[in-house]
Amino acid sequence: MIIAKKDLHTEFRTKQMINSMLIFAIIVVVIFNFAFSELLQDQSNATNNADGLVNYLAPGILWIAFIFTGMLGLSRSFISEKDRNCLEGIMLCPMSRNAIYLGKVISNLVLMFIVEIVTLFVFAIFFNYNLFDKILLLLPVFILGTFGFIIVGSLLSAISMSARNREVLLPLLLFPILIPVIISAVVATGIILQDGSFSEILDNLRLLGAYDIIFFVIGLLTFEYVVED
Repeated sequence: MIIAKKDLHTEFRTKQMINSMLIFAIIVVVIFNFAFSELLQDQSNATNNADGLVNYLAPGILWIAFIFTGMLGLSRSFISEKDRNCLEGIMLCPMSRNAIYLGKVISNLVLMFIVEIVTLFVFAIFFNYNLFDKILLLLPVFILGTFGFIIVGSLLSAISMSARNREVLLPLLLFPILIPVIISAVVATGIILQDGSFSEILDNLRLLGAYDIIFFVIGLLTFEYVVED
């Protein structure tokens, strides 16, 4: 928790990362809105309701915004400690190396949840779409999907922090491993937005939960060796 408090205190004081993430997420939603505006208008004129089309577009738009915005935060997760030679000092503290990993996961989760909340509001405004009557069903999908993204991303951020092209290396390592999370989260979100029930997304939630548990354990078991190298 000390590492998480330190990271969050630094971030909320400078607001460098969170501002970049929020701006990027908003830009993604705005671009998609302009890209599909004519299609949505045609659908609205034809059926007097464009919500059906948005139901199909929203899962992809939202998770593209979440994943690519989160990449900005993850790419900077360990850079401040590495560039200022603080990581060695933190590792000398009388605490488990896993505390560093857990602290980074918590701080990255907090930032991602803030970004996701803002992104949902912006999406609802620009697409004139009510997501919030389905938020109770969407909540477990967003939580499990985001947690899986962060636990893997935080570990791979530590692996790539010493690389010369770390900003390029991290997405190359992360995206193939994230495929189960992305597919399950997008499919579950789409089912919910098309008025599906909880039982219809249960298999996707189980897959997300199993993924989260497996990679969280892998992160705890391997992080000590990652930072030593």
